[in-house]
Amino acid sequence: MKSSADCEEGGAGLHTVPSQGGRATVRYGSRGVCLISAVPNRGFKTTTSQPSADTLTVTFTSDDHRSTITATIEPGAKASVRETSF
Repeated sequence: MKSSADCEEGGAGLHTVPSQGGRATVRYGSRGVCLISAVPNRGFKTTTSQPSADTLTVTFTSDDHRSTITATIEPGAKASVRETSF
């Protein structure tokens, strides 16, 4: 079993997802999603997690805001952005 997602073949390809906290570029492959880059905006820091090959989460956090980008290939390639102010 491979330890990382397989993003090289098939799938929807490269996509950049903007958010208030920054932007994430991901590659959707036929069997996984991979992070290419995560660029925070000024004042934000970045954390990433990938609980499984088909789902990737990038979180940008500042003192008063959090942007969470979730990219998945199940059931199809898509990304969602959740903005939270506190």
